[in-house]
Amino acid sequence: MSNVTDPRIDRALLAAVPEAEVARTEAITQGIAASVAYLGSDAAVKSLEVDAYWPKWDSPWWHMLLLHELGEAAQIPQRAVTAMVAAIDALPLHSFPIQPQDWPPGADRSRDVACHCALGCMAQVLTACGVDVDRALPWIEPWFVRYQMADGGLNCDEEAYWHTHECASSMVGTVPAFEAMVMRGKPHPFIDRGARFLIERRLTQGSPSVHNAEERAREPAWRQPCFPRFYFYDVLRGLAALVRWAELSGRSI
Repeated sequence: MSNVTDPRIDRALLAAVPEAEVARTEAITQGIAASVAYLGSDAAVKSLEVDAYWPKWDSPWWHMLLLHELGEAAQIPQRAVTAMVAAIDALPLHSFPIQPQDWPPGADRSRDVACHCALGCMAQVLTACGVDVDRALPWIEPWFVRYQMADGGLNCDEEAYWHTHECASSMVGTVPAFEAMVMRGKPHPFIDRGARFLIERRLTQGSPSVHNAEERAREPAWRQPCFPRFYFYDVLRGLAALVRWAELSGRSI
């Protein structure tokens, strides 16, 4: 595989960046404690019994993602972890409908199915919480493999798969699934293809496709670190994922 040689990325400078030391303020401590308390509550469990994902930004899903990003996954209460696994497994669809006829009659298209980036993010959280995702949710790994495009990417927009003359893959739709599969710690053709995708995109380039042309307009934003990331992408996220793949595979970047 070719090197990532974007002239706008100085790899020597990146390597020299010291480890960040973030002061744990009282506000941060209280915020973490509040999320942990909520996730351990009956209200959180009841929310997950209704829906794994919604309401967006303030359901247990988002509290768990944020704690994981903060390096505090160990504090997520076990009852929330157990309820999340059950909620994801209870989704009516364990596949990603691409064609209109793939939807069963009466399906709720917002609530009855997950997407690639959502599953990729939560699979990482559950793994960090000690869950054997391959055993608890055995349909997730085949999902990622099934919907990987020829260029190694994925896209949470089902219409991208209609265009057989181009790969309308998405950086945002690809990276969480790639991260989750690398986190399993097992070699897999999926992650080699995903690494090729990131390298060929030089971590910074939007889709060259017509269908997903709007992704190219987001390139400047990707050069700015973002937090919390949730499903958002920045170049450091891509680089970190690629480095973990290189360490797992013994390959050079």
